[in-house]
Amino acid sequence: MNDDDSPTSGLDDTVHQRHRLGILTVAAEADRVDFGYLQSTLGLTAGNLNRHLAVLEDAKLISSHKEFHGRKPKTWIQITKAGHVALADEIAILTDLVRRHRHVAKPEPAPERSRR
Repeated sequence: MNDDDSPTSGLDDTVHQRHRLGILTVAAEADRVDFGYLQSTLGLTAGNLNRHLAVLEDAKLISSHKEFHGRKPKTWIQITKAGHVALADEIAILTDLVRRHRHVAKPEPAPERSRR
């Protein structure tokens, strides 16, 4: 079996990373989502969230824009059409993996080691 035949070969590393998958999932559930909500929902620092958003924006999976409420800036994130497609593809591959392994026998647990 080569890498192209692997059950996980279709996973997109940009999408599959857990925080980026979380961003896309939350963004897909709403018309748009604000930065602060994503940060608190995903439990990320502002810097870490910014880094993940930059990766997704560079891949054209999300778009962002700033608005001002008085003097306070607010950043809004929106999933793009390409983002919806990438998320649907990721979910389809993961769903197939679950389907493939639903009937796989569970391995016997490893015997406990005695501590000395």
